[in-house]
Amino acid sequence: MPSTAGARVVERIRLGGVRVGLRAGTRQVITVNRRSGYRATVTYWVRRDGQWVKRRRTSSGRIGYGGLVKASQRKQWTGTTPIGSFTMTETFGNHRRTPRARMPFHRVRAGDYWVQDNRSAYYNTLRNKRAGGFRWWLAPSVPNSSERLRDYGRQYRWSVVIDFNRPPNAVRRRGSGIFLHVNGDGATAGCVSARRRFIRWTMNHLAPRKVPVIAIGR
Repeated sequence: MPSTAGARVVERIRLGGVRVGLRAGTRQVITVNRRSGYRATVTYWVRRDGQWVKRRRTSSGRIGYGGLVKASQRKQWTGTTPIGSFTMTETFGNHRRTPRARMPFHRVRAGDYWVQDNRSAYYNTLRNKRAGGFRWWLAPSVPNSSERLRDYGRQYRWSVVIDFNRPPNAVRRRGSGIFLHVNGDGATAGCVSARRRFIRWTMNHLAPRKVPVIAIGR
């Protein structure tokens, strides 16, 4: 795991009505402000000359069908989106990397899954079935089934991994695979989504050296 995934909060501020926990060196923030139901406003902020400046906003954001829940109280398979501030340290996609992307990127290939098997040592990581170590063969309707990433060509065209419940401190049954990704047809299963052009723009601007954080609230 990248070293910033579990980085300590050094300052708390409020942007766009959402509480944000900044890490040391954070100069990019995405806020997710739930409006009603599963609808949310998603805003991209940058720190410039000591001030936080709004760079891009979309009112088409979406959260989980189960609404928001405190991160420490979240349970897997409930369709809830965790409240809190989380680092973003890696990206992936079913489409090629965006032209100016600087974050670590994995192009999805056949056999790639996001591990949601609570018995696996690789829980809440991206892993190919050929590498083993998780029950990739479980049907999607079965608890502990993992997510085959190629099944979501539209939503996972480009995705930013939200560092919620990540190894080495992952709590089993709290949840796996929380991403910022492209909108599907409705609410998500716990992720945050937004219009494709917003995600593409975000992929082109996030930078590891700016220690980006996503803050989810209401």
